[in-house]
Amino acid sequence: MKESIAILCGGGPAPGINSVISSVAKAFLDGGYRVLGIHEGYKGLFSDNTDFVEIDFKMADDIHKRGGSALVMSRFKPKNEDFNTRFFIQHNVKLLVTIGGDDTASTANRISHYLQEKNINIQNIHVPKTIDNDLPLPGDTPTFGYQSAKQEGVRIAQTIYEDARTSGNWFVVSAMGREAGHLAFGIGASSHLPMIIIPEMFNKVTVTFDRIIRMIISAIVKRKILGIGYGLAIVSEGVFHFMTDEEIKSSNINFTYDDHGHPELGNVSKAHIFNILLQQKLKDLGIKVKSRPVELGYELRCVQPTAYDMLYCALLGYGVKQLYDEGRTGCMVTANYTTGIIKPLYMEEVSDENGKIIPRLVDIHGAKQKLIMEHGMQFLDPGDYEAAKEYLDNPEEYDLKVILGW
Repeated sequence: MKESIAILCGGGPAPGINSVISSVAKAFLDGGYRVLGIHEGYKGLFSDNTDFVEIDFKMADDIHKRGGSALVMSRFKPKNEDFNTRFFIQHNVKLLVTIGGDDTASTANRISHYLQEKNINIQNIHVPKTIDNDLPLPGDTPTFGYQSAKQEGVRIAQTIYEDARTSGNWFVVSAMGREAGHLAFGIGASSHLPMIIIPEMFNKVTVTFDRIIRMIISAIVKRKILGIGYGLAIVSEGVFHFMTDEEIKSSNINFTYDDHGHPELGNVSKAHIFNILLQQKLKDLGIKVKSRPVELGYELRCVQPTAYDMLYCALLGYGVKQLYDEGRTGCMVTANYTTGIIKPLYMEEVSDENGKIIPRLVDIHGAKQKLIMEHGMQFLDPGDYEAAKEYLDNPEEYDLKVILGW
């Protein structure tokens, strides 16, 4: 029977997935392999009747520039008892290519161990994906999809900013990001937004709604002093990951709750929460400013990849074939965008003692970040206190560096 490779995608979409699938397929088709694309991730792989597509050169050539994923994705995380060898044996699979985040990668490692116990020799190579840019790839290489998602986020943010100027309003934007604020910071810095709020900024104080709202008001009042009555603040949804359940519940937003009593944040707009709390605080202060919420999330995940990600993802796809030929397994593929050098990255190199991948956070002490925060953002400082008294009784409480304990 002809040897084959299997490709599956886990987690949520990111621009460039199809470029990876296309490049992997072309490289292995050229080597005489069958290329099988599995729908619904691990759920499909271990089902009794796996839904898959045999990828030929025509399909691979057609999909590389498209957004979304040609293979249906799934967040299903199988337990060990869900594993079986049926698909691997039936199709003479020699390599399992997984495209996804850290959960997808760790599951692939568990599958590799399971197959070894069954005396089935199959290599596994993982292609790391996330628009959050929070995987610790070498040389600060971005995760694929980040640049394209950021570009689309900038396009939307610029349009919203123009709406703010046209209507004389403020907008509160929430951007995707689990624990790290790369996406919000990248969009905000590129768009010259007056206020950017990411979890890494709270390195000396706890994250609270009160602090976030005061930071936005700091920008609002600063721009009023500058004679500008409109603006846009962007907040990374990652701030919620550092809030207690009590803090979230204190917002008095009507949440639904999971079986463990935790607020189900995925069911609500984060921008709506920030905007409601902002409006309440502005009313208490007697500051007449209209603001509107905008959520940046699903709009970014399936856009057509930019030239950067199309080339970068091609390098990753071809890199899978290179690592396979070297006999590598249980690793992630990394590519240097400038040189094209391919290297393996093993989970233990970037994981803590519990096997969890250590997220790459925004370095707020970095030269670029310090420049953006010092000169790109607008907020109150001691030199503004006197002028700010027209709007605030206690301007010092709205000084960004005071709020953050810097």
